[in-house]
Amino acid sequence: MHVIAPVADQQTAMRRYYRFHAAIYDATRWTFLFGRNLILRLLSNHPELTLAEVGCGTGRNLRRLAATRPDWLLLGIDVSPEMLRRAGKRLASFSRRLRLFEKPYGAGQFHLPEPTDLVLFSYALTMFNPGWEAAIEQARQDLKPGGRIAVVDFHDTPFAWFRRWMGYNHVRMEQHLLPVLEEHFETKTRIVRKAWGGLWRYFIFIGEKPLFHG
Repeated sequence: MHVIAPVADQQTAMRRYYRFHAAIYDATRWTFLFGRNLILRLLSNHPELTLAEVGCGTGRNLRRLAATRPDWLLLGIDVSPEMLRRAGKRLASFSRRLRLFEKPYGAGQFHLPEPTDLVLFSYALTMFNPGWEAAIEQARQDLKPGGRIAVVDFHDTPFAWFRRWMGYNHVRMEQHLLPVLEEHFETKTRIVRKAWGGLWRYFIFIGEKPLFHG
């Protein structure tokens, strides 16, 4: 059973967690945050657009996109001031087409200043507990008609001990994201792959907001 804390407590927990982990994030996460490079390659063939990354962390993904797509306007949102300070330094040379926001993201909290073309969640939604449903709904609202949501994240694990251990690190792995994403967006890309020989699975999802809502 996954224990859910109040939204305010969850945001405080995230700030506290990354107060320490910000310093080691880039040195350690490459060992298990699979699929990030692939989703960036899948996205980078789009023409000029505005992209917002929710849970942008240290700016690793935004830095790669900024370097390869000089015609994109980039937005980054995160609740951790330590992570955003590192992102600001990493992205300083792209500051003319980049904005960073220290805000929680979700319905009734923070929304983008203008409708956007693409919202990216990279290993963020499984840590929004509670708040993942509100974040998906806010992304749907923030996207232009025909805009796209892109998600790479943990999917599940067959091992209860590993699920518990990830829970201690604020990660929920219960196959709960894909059904909701597929319900609210038209699927364009859906990939589920094993990691570390099947210790867990991760997924990539790219979906399009319908042009009209009935």
